[in-house]
Amino acid sequence: MRSPRPSRRRARAGFTLMEVLLVLVILVIIGSFVGIAIRNAQGQANVNAARAQIEQLEQPLEMYRLNINSYPTTSQGLNALTAAPGDLANPAKWQGPYLEKDIPLDPWDNQYQYMSPGNRNPDSFDIWSFGPDGVDNTADDIGNWPAQTG
Repeated sequence: MRSPRPSRRRARAGFTLMEVLLVLVILVIIGSFVGIAIRNAQGQANVNAARAQIEQLEQPLEMYRLNINSYPTTSQGLNALTAAPGDLANPAKWQGPYLEKDIPLDPWDNQYQYMSPGNRNPDSFDIWSFGPDGVDNTADDIGNWPAQTG
């Protein structure tokens, strides 16, 4: 006769609750780091897009100046690139439209600001975006002037 063997527990093929929770916590932590990185990348992409659009607006303004002998006034604004201003001394000089498309909005869906003569470029013009905060004259404004250091 055989002696009874001690019963052995069958090896389980699943995970314990603690193991599953630990994996979930690790995934949430990794996901939050990825989310932060994506948000920062999107913010920098918007800033770069605003700078590129401002640079693209500078060339039509130079073409306007070559034809009219001055930049559009602040009151004429960037709209002078798409339609002849009504207060031009010699409307026959206007050879526009100087833009193929409408004036774009900045990446935060605000209009670009224009001033001529500019505060920061007194010999030409200032074009700027209020930046991510949507408020004028703050540190995040993006314009056609050299970046300030210090």
